[in-house]
Amino acid sequence: MNNYFVILAAGKSKRFHKKLDKQFYIYKNREIIDHSIDKSLNSKLFKKILVVTNNLKHFKKKKYSKKVSFIKGGKERSDSSLKALKYLKKYKPMNILIHDAARPDFSIKLVKNLIKHLKNYRAVVPYINSRDSVKYKIKNELFNLDRDHVFFTQTPQAFRFNDLYELSLQQKNKITDEVTIFINRNYKIKFIQGEEKNNKITYLNDIITSKTYFGIGFDIHRLIKNKKLYLGGVKIPFHSGLKGHSDGDVILHAITDAILGATKKKDIGTYFPNTKKYKNIRSPKMLKPIIENLYKSNFSINNLDINLICEQPKVSKYRDKIINSISKLTNLNENQINLKGKTVEKLGLIGKEKAIACEVIVSITKYD
Repeated sequence: MNNYFVILAAGKSKRFHKKLDKQFYIYKNREIIDHSIDKSLNSKLFKKILVVTNNLKHFKKKKYSKKVSFIKGGKERSDSSLKALKYLKKYKPMNILIHDAARPDFSIKLVKNLIKHLKNYRAVVPYINSRDSVKYKIKNELFNLDRDHVFFTQTPQAFRFNDLYELSLQQKNKITDEVTIFINRNYKIKFIQGEEKNNKITYLNDIITSKTYFGIGFDIHRLIKNKKLYLGGVKIPFHSGLKGHSDGDVILHAITDAILGATKKKDIGTYFPNTKKYKNIRSPKMLKPIIENLYKSNFSINNLDINLICEQPKVSKYRDKIINSISKLTNLNENQINLKGKTVEKLGLIGKEKAIACEVIVSITKYD
């Protein structure tokens, strides 16, 4: 295993942020640069990981494995790449992978695939095809390109070290990636399928993630004779129903309150008070405007987790019907809804079958 991994992180990130180099921006709970360092270490495929940066001071604040080294970068990308090659020359590497720090979402599987193909090729490069129609302008003329023959190359790019080293010494012009040197000399290159998620982060908007919120809803009602029982919008055959100003559907009430909680919209009583207007109102009619307002405000529901707390009726008997009903009322897929039945071991009003309660946790996401 004579492989070395180089992470180029010396760019100024002018298109990303005025004050912050993008490699130090927090992404998925870590700095962007740390994703590449951690993955290359976790792969256990490399003797050394070399980070090329123009901010050595930043890395001195944190502890890294002894396998990770840092050197100062150059003015251009090609300068930084050549500095890395000259630094590593003394270790006599067999293979080298060059990676852009701005691509934190590559997989270890991709890295293994690149190294595997280096047994038969000097250079191995991942790519994806264009999804868009592509035009090419020459002077004032536009030409259509066949997108099936357009390659969007990615990093890491893998090379036999000595080949890349010798060619880089001879290269005088600026290049945007190392495989360019091989292409310019008509050397044979192995292109392998890259990964759609392995996108390059260029602008701040590339990694602005949607915000997710959580809400908790709870409701409890007494059971009384001579009233219909509704749970999750489904009429359940039972000797009693739930006492309330409405139909007493604890599941839909808890869902409604959970959504209101996640969006900081107070509670169900604010919108449906105990007045004559709402006497005996069915709970689906209470949930509907809350759901409609949620979706109009550019929120989406990720999932609902529901605990129905009662001794009887048994949830398992009606689970599918209730989930189907909630799915229709919320416009969610059934696999986004989980319904669990819980007892209280015969304790209290619920244990004596005099009440039913429900608690719900909802996850929602705000999107543009």
